[in-house]
Amino acid sequence: MAVIELQGVSKVYTKGGESLVVLDNLDMKVEAGEYLALMGPSGSGKSTILNLIGGLDEADSGTIRVGDVEVTRLDDADLTSWRARHIGYVFQAFNLIPVLTALENVELPLLLTPLGKAERRKQAEYALEIVGLADRMDHRPKQLSGGQEQRVAIARAIASDPTILLCDEPTGDLDRESADQVLELLKRLSTEFGKTVIMVTHDLKAGEEAGRVLHLDKGVVEHATTA
Repeated sequence: MAVIELQGVSKVYTKGGESLVVLDNLDMKVEAGEYLALMGPSGSGKSTILNLIGGLDEADSGTIRVGDVEVTRLDDADLTSWRARHIGYVFQAFNLIPVLTALENVELPLLLTPLGKAERRKQAEYALEIVGLADRMDHRPKQLSGGQEQRVAIARAIASDPTILLCDEPTGDLDRESADQVLELLKRLSTEFGKTVIMVTHDLKAGEEAGRVLHLDKGVVEHATTA
């Protein structure tokens, strides 16, 4: 069953008086619990797809449906509330706050939820356990390796138990060993925890780890491959 469906989605950016077609009447479906990689040259629309699915950007035309919600119809307030419940983000830059511990970094977005202090801490601790950092909860970012920082960022993304993880070059700043650990974690979140994972990557090894790869160019899907 498709949890995400894009129909006839187009996006055009204007720069210096010129129009750049980033997505061109794109149709795309993602199944619940799928681990999908988006690959292609820079400017092919990969990150734009993530931003549209997560409601960080608006399509010029077409519809985007996530579950039973048509994202393109939500106003700003409803979109913010929906995003907080259903979407987790993982970026190339870890975006951790240096003065906070790993636990405090993971707990931070939960401050926007109605959870009490004890419940927020419990969920943050559980998220760190899932990513294998239960013994690093009190460490600050500068005391962690790059791979550990990215795993803290993933814990932060899953702390609110979102249904979808949107990952933009999550291994881009990591060495091979750390990158492989992150890829294995993303696969586990899909297979064991039922998260729908969409990952933008240029890393061929990352693409091999995904269950399906969509290869994009000039705003359209050129072809798809499956594991």
